[in-house]
Amino acid sequence: MDVTTSRELQVLQGVLFLVIYLGALTGNLLTVTVIMTDTRLHSPMYFFISNMALLDLGSISVVVPKAVVNSMTGRKTIFLTECTAQFFLYTLFAAVEFALLVVMSYDRYMAICHPLHYGLIITPSLCSQATAGSWASGLVYSAVHTGALFRLPFTKTNVIQQFFCDVPQILRISSPNVQLFEFILVIASICFALPCAGFIFISYINIFSTVLQMHSLEARNKAISTCIPQLAILFLFFIAGSVAVLGPSAKKPSLRNLLTAMFYTMVPPFVNPIIYCLRNREINAERSSGLDLPNLEKRTEQSCERPCCLHCALCTRSSTQAGISDK
Repeated sequence: MDVTTSRELQVLQGVLFLVIYLGALTGNLLTVTVIMTDTRLHSPMYFFISNMALLDLGSISVVVPKAVVNSMTGRKTIFLTECTAQFFLYTLFAAVEFALLVVMSYDRYMAICHPLHYGLIITPSLCSQATAGSWASGLVYSAVHTGALFRLPFTKTNVIQQFFCDVPQILRISSPNVQLFEFILVIASICFALPCAGFIFISYINIFSTVLQMHSLEARNKAISTCIPQLAILFLFFIAGSVAVLGPSAKKPSLRNLLTAMFYTMVPPFVNPIIYCLRNREINAERSSGLDLPNLEKRTEQSCERPCCLHCALCTRSSTQAGISDK
């Protein structure tokens, strides 16, 4: 199961994996801790971000620790039960993350395009229900996917040229019946995923269309700033998913094969906390200048000295959007 033949390269691979894992572990745990302990971040957007951090933590913990142990000890084996569990959990976390990205796009759409209705629609109970629905859909998808892939014994070989149980590698050693069923399942998954991706795309098109209509540059920048981190995570997720699905299935160990797998299994969990950190740094800058975003709308209701930019029942639509979009 190891992709390197040299003992020195195996140790180097293990050290590299360990450093990346510790960085991702620290970053995601800090993200969750800060959101949980800072009451000013107890809002729907940060609730979803904390769930994303937990998913990143879970996905990288499923794959990397086993690879580190194998690299350090020189082992190249994994039990079938471990492989099945690894595949099930990794697929689960990926499916739930995709579902949450859909939910987060709707959250930003309501916050920016319909700010006056945001607090009435995006409630804590709705956030909990959306998160539970994401986990439920991920569980169903992962269970069906895993059951289809591991229902029959492998007929070709028991060697996979990867440091974890990857879908292309498992399919390569599976029987033709399993490959056909898995192909049908993948087509069905694409048919389900495309409308979700379309919903995300349309949501952000409407968001940026609304932002461009704002006359206040300050409100426009604040609205965009709340979307940039999620867009970065979204693009990273889709790029990693495309590499995982469209990447070639290697039949022998190669550096290209190793780097490709590292990109879609380790880069998103490692980079996402950095994106969150950039967002938090921006919020701290706003607060240090006297603009507490979660409370901006309340202050705007009490005293507004600026003329109206667009029609809004409170004062300016752009001011309300700037205040509510961070909730």
